[in-house]
Amino acid sequence: MPIKRYMDRIDAIEKVLGQAKYAGDIHIEGMLYGVIVRSSIPHGWIKNIDFDKALTYKGVIKILTQKDIPGENVYGIIKKDQPLLAKERVRYIGEPVAIVLGEDESIARRASHLIRIEYEKMDVVSDPLQSMNGGVKLHDDGNLLSHRKVIKGDIDRGFRESDVIVERTYRTTWLDHAYIEPEAGLGYMDEKGRLIITSSTQNVHYKRNEISRLLAIPEERIRIIQATTGGGFGGKLDMTVEGYVALSVYHTKRPVLIRFTREESFLSNTKRHPLLIHYKTGAKKDGTIQAVKVDVTGDTGAYASYGSTVCLRVAVHATGPYEVPNVYAESRMLYTNNPVSGAMRGFGVPQIAFAHESQMDIMAKELNIDPLEIRIKNALKRGSKTATSQELGTSVGFIETLKAIEPFWKGRKKSGTRGFGLGSMFYGMGNTGISNPSSARITLTEEGKIALHTGACDIGQGSDTVLLQILCETLDVDGKDVLLVRADTDLTGDAGSTSASRQTYISGKAVQLAALNLRAYLEKEGFYRGRGISEIYRSYRDRGFPPFEGYFDPPTEALDMDTAKGKPYATYAYATHMAEVEVDRITGYVKVLRVYAAHDVGKAINIKNIKGQVYGGIAMGIGFALMEEFIPGKTESLDNYYIPTSMDMPAMEAFIVEDEEPTGPFGAKGVGEPALIPQAAAIANAITDAVGVRPYELPCDLERLKKLL
Repeated sequence: MPIKRYMDRIDAIEKVLGQAKYAGDIHIEGMLYGVIVRSSIPHGWIKNIDFDKALTYKGVIKILTQKDIPGENVYGIIKKDQPLLAKERVRYIGEPVAIVLGEDESIARRASHLIRIEYEKMDVVSDPLQSMNGGVKLHDDGNLLSHRKVIKGDIDRGFRESDVIVERTYRTTWLDHAYIEPEAGLGYMDEKGRLIITSSTQNVHYKRNEISRLLAIPEERIRIIQATTGGGFGGKLDMTVEGYVALSVYHTKRPVLIRFTREESFLSNTKRHPLLIHYKTGAKKDGTIQAVKVDVTGDTGAYASYGSTVCLRVAVHATGPYEVPNVYAESRMLYTNNPVSGAMRGFGVPQIAFAHESQMDIMAKELNIDPLEIRIKNALKRGSKTATSQELGTSVGFIETLKAIEPFWKGRKKSGTRGFGLGSMFYGMGNTGISNPSSARITLTEEGKIALHTGACDIGQGSDTVLLQILCETLDVDGKDVLLVRADTDLTGDAGSTSASRQTYISGKAVQLAALNLRAYLEKEGFYRGRGISEIYRSYRDRGFPPFEGYFDPPTEALDMDTAKGKPYATYAYATHMAEVEVDRITGYVKVLRVYAAHDVGKAINIKNIKGQVYGGIAMGIGFALMEEFIPGKTESLDNYYIPTSMDMPAMEAFIVEDEEPTGPFGAKGVGEPALIPQAAAIANAITDAVGVRPYELPCDLERLKKLL
């Protein structure tokens, strides 16, 4: 059954008209401006800080350092190892050391340049392989953040039984999120002395928890509200400005705004993890994959952020969407003095997809099998077992995505330097092998409206619209009858982070369950027989305004620490992209001409939203494949970090496969990260098809491709 109640993006008009209020746009009379003073070296001891000139600069109100933090000077989403302000040692270029607060933003910025920091420089760990080999110790517990293995079957037997073995090494580099809106947040004290912060964020409840510890004050005295957010992609999951705003307001008792310039954003925000991937595949003559052995070394930078999550997810997804009887995947994440690497759309799976999809094409060529056929032959399907030995029971639409692309693949016409490539993927929805619930609450208003309260942060992906649509579909009401209250720690419960493609699936299910509870009440009160909400409100009030609540935590199992055997995700998304490219042999320029993209989303709640996500994922995948590269110490702004523009976009067609997931709302899963994951791999394979050389390192930009040619 199709979803009956379609809804246009509820934020579209205000954004198109420029009326949306972003955090950096907010102004409160008498507010101060904060600017962060950062380390100029990658590694060293802080010997002395000279504040004299900055403190006497006209308009400077206060300068804060780690000595001004009343609570714990440490934070981290998974491992708390990162200081808010450096205490004795800095570990990367851009690490925050102090906050300058001024009456004007330009005053604070000019004064920040007057601060002189004296360092005793230390040896720099610039490479994870160097980090692994010992020497300089970056943290008390060593340089290894995480080490995970996925083991299935007998890997040695698998290779012995293989007729062909393909072994290659792949590399990816740092990428910046390059969201339209740099990080920003405003804080103030309300009339009750509570700390209120409005910021550009992906998780309001996590930020409240961290600020509570940093300031050593109860969470009840802190309120975090998500402002309209101009993109996140994972980069606004970690603490960005919130801790600095909170500390500044705590000490000055005045409103404080901190907003990064684009240069500060590049210097400070987390990056996509660079990975070094050794990949070995064994197959029978008929194309049946027998064994996959993968060794991954990742660079998490100076602090943990989401490094351990990426480490595990890469290993779990190392075989791609294929059934492989014998698997040995090993993944390590190490500390370096490079920028902190964190969450970025896909948690390492776009990198590993580049490797496993390249391997599939190489193997297909070795065996003289069509690249589409070898994928179909080995595809995960119902009854298949993943690398973690999880048996897939429902919603496994991978073969259907391949079949959706098949007519275009078979109809391709190769000519000259024009080539075609496939890229496929699977992706676990939600966090890996741990509880990651969401909650939702619905109330009735005196004005005759139904109010949905959800902690889910919409960062541009459209969750506000989708959650309201699920509510309206469940209750059989129109959008004009509902109100949305979202991402406010005072007014909404914890919905978890907007990450891991989890909000439609997990928060959507929580909303559906809350709506079903309300529906039962409305049926009892005669709503579906003609009584309006305003009439029902009186009996609702007499009952004490009971909330109608929903809670959903996907059914997963913890993974074995030695083998990773278990059920890390309740469900998976599947996708296949086909890219058509034209390559200029002289310049190395690659033009992506056309992309066909097929995605198993479980159930399409909002088709326009899904296609918008797919098109955005294609754009980001083009950047990942061909041009985006953050170089520490060199990349400073969008002047030398290249992202795709409208001129780089191909003709695109998205196909929606619906293999419903029983645990999801109306059978839905998600598409946020899957939209990106197979795209770079498809382009890399298309380049090889076009000119006969294979990129093993991304981005395959002009210079790298010219060298290959």
